[in-house]
Parts: sequence; C-alpha cells; structure tokens
Amino acid sequence: MSTDSSVGAGSLPTHKELVLKVIPLPADSNANGDIFGGWVMAQVDLAGSVLPARHAKGRMATVAVKEFVFKQPVRVGDILSFFAEVTRIGRTSVTVDVEVWAERFHTQGRFVKVTEAILTYVAIDEHGRPRPLPPQEPGRGAGPGATG
Repeated sequence: MSTDSSVGAGSLPTHKELVLKVIPLPADSNANGDIFGGWVMAQVDLAGSVLPARHAKGRMATVAVKEFVFKQPVRVGDILSFFAEVTRIGRTSVTVDVEVWAERFHTQGRFVKVTEAILTYVAIDEHGRPRPLPPQEPGRGAGPGATG
C-alpha cells in the first residue's frame, strides 16, 4: 500500500451513486492513527448493501467479496465517501462495485481513492435460504453488463 497521497488522486466518480459518508474516529484506529482495515471493510459492506436492498425488497446477505483492494491508508478525521454501482442482477443475487474516496482532514477539497471492492449479495427467505428477487420496476436498470 502506497502512502503517497497523490497516488489514486482524482475526481469523484460520476457514474456511481453516493450511498454513504462517514468520518472514522480515534476508536477505529490503530496506534499509528491508521484506520483498521476491518472497520473499512465493514463500512464497505454497509455501503455495498444499499443498492441491492432496493432490488431484494427484503432480507439479504453478503455471500461473496470477489475483490477488495486497499490503495491508500484511511486516517482519523478523513471524510470518506462511498460510491456504488450495481454491475449484475441475477435470479437471486446482486453484484455491486464500491469505491471509497477520502477527503483528507488537512486537504479539504482533494479526494483520493482509498479502497475499492466487488461484493455480491443474495436475497434470502426467513430460513436464510436464497430466494428469487422480486420483479423489478421499469426504469430501475442495473447498469452496464447487467443480466436479469
């Protein structure tokens, strides 16, 4: 993982939806002031579930994390913006691409991509078994590459 704050710097994604904003606190960090990777992963899981919840219309579970990349450290006081895009809708599952961008406490207005992940969620019934997704409303597409 690089510590150069210019690596991954850029513009916020315009093709993904902002689904969560959060500021990590000292209780979320290690002795060096970097945020625990597990804390970031939990926030990504929450953010990633926002769009699939619209499709599942009920209980769902995270079933896979295909990829999880930490590009930059996250620090106490960073303003984290989580952007998500549905990339696939299956019979029972929804796959989501999540990007996390940090606005550093001391350099407000500049954004650095700190994490990205691909997660899959499955709709489940009251017994925890996969269930078919309900029919989707017209105009609620899944983005490029989506299948139904």
